[in-house]
Amino acid sequence: MAAGAPLPPADQPARLVEHFFRHEAGRLHGALIRLLGVENMSLAEDMAQEALLRALRTWSMGRVPPNPSAWITQVAMNLARDALRHRRMSTAKEPSIITHHEQMLGTPAVAWEAVHGIRDDALRLMFVCCHPAIAPDAQVVLALKVLCGFSTGEIARAFLSSEAAIEKQLTRTKQRIADAGIGFDLPEGEDLSLRLDGVLGALYLLFNEGYKASSGDRLLREELCQEAIRLTTLLLEHPAGRAPRSHALLALMLLTAARFPSRLDENGVLLRLNDQDRSKWDQSLIERGLLQLGAAAQGRELSEYHLQAGIAAIHCTAADYASTDWAGILRHYDGLNRLKPSPIVALNRAVAVANLHGPEAGLLAISAIPQREKLESHYLLHAVLGELHWRMKDHRAAAENFRRALQLAQVGPEQLYLTRMLGQAEEVAS
Repeated sequence: MAAGAPLPPADQPARLVEHFFRHEAGRLHGALIRLLGVENMSLAEDMAQEALLRALRTWSMGRVPPNPSAWITQVAMNLARDALRHRRMSTAKEPSIITHHEQMLGTPAVAWEAVHGIRDDALRLMFVCCHPAIAPDAQVVLALKVLCGFSTGEIARAFLSSEAAIEKQLTRTKQRIADAGIGFDLPEGEDLSLRLDGVLGALYLLFNEGYKASSGDRLLREELCQEAIRLTTLLLEHPAGRAPRSHALLALMLLTAARFPSRLDENGVLLRLNDQDRSKWDQSLIERGLLQLGAAAQGRELSEYHLQAGIAAIHCTAADYASTDWAGILRHYDGLNRLKPSPIVALNRAVAVANLHGPEAGLLAISAIPQREKLESHYLLHAVLGELHWRMKDHRAAAENFRRALQLAQVGPEQLYLTRMLGQAEEVAS
């Protein structure tokens, strides 16, 4: 269980099961895959899912056990043992299931963990999913699915893709693992370090989903952000993960999380950066983030996480919105656009251009975005266009863009904000 992640009340079984799914799925999958073998990855996922479904059914009848984590683990291991018997797999693995089950309930750590130094099942499995024989984007998709409990829809929205395409990619990746005979034993030294980029990519997207949920009533899913911060901190404790870009990613997470308390108003409506009460920002997280950014500056490495953390640091250290160093932010986005160009990066760069040179310049920057069509189904494009037209006092165009953004937005606080802005634009335009 992630530190700092309080359990939902026992009288809310659906939320309790969701909580365990987010925090225990990676550990369960790691244990099950290690026992069942890499060729049975889908079976391990099924066993974990079935254990969680049984928890929902049982707990909904008011029978929440004193130790829910141990309960889910026991059910999953029993299901795996039954599956092994049913499939007539090697009976030698059955004692391993029993032994591992006992270890998870409190016996000393296995020697395997002592040898490799990574004590967390989820983090170990992240390194496994990020095998260099798997394409980088497929590594992240697999890690998000197997480790972080993301649905296919959540992954599709994170990659601006379709569910069908993501499902097909997952199927191909698992087949690739089986065909290549990729094992689940961790390598050591440099071979382990080669997998770091995939691990960082998965952690980054995990934090992003918590920072801005892709759907639902909550904009913030702080438990996902806490888990991403926990895993990244754990990663930095291992020699394979102790790299400048890992420090930079943790800096980005901490500096972003510091602003969480002011992202919504008392009615749950999204607040723009210039409307936020900066006195609510968590100064301890800002200090920790700046320390990590300092650690990231060691050496000559410059990653996308360095640049994004630099942008977050500029925001966090500005006394107010008016004194924000937009020229510095634009330089960071220019660097990011050179290092890892994407329509989303270009859109964020256009916002910086607008804040530095005015809304007309921002609109010109948006019109010049390569592959802009990929953003047409993304609410943020139309929300930004609405904001820029609003600032230009073209309220009719602003209303049109806010209306389109509202049609595409899938998160409650964003919908409330866009509804408010649409109403104001329509009122002035009429």
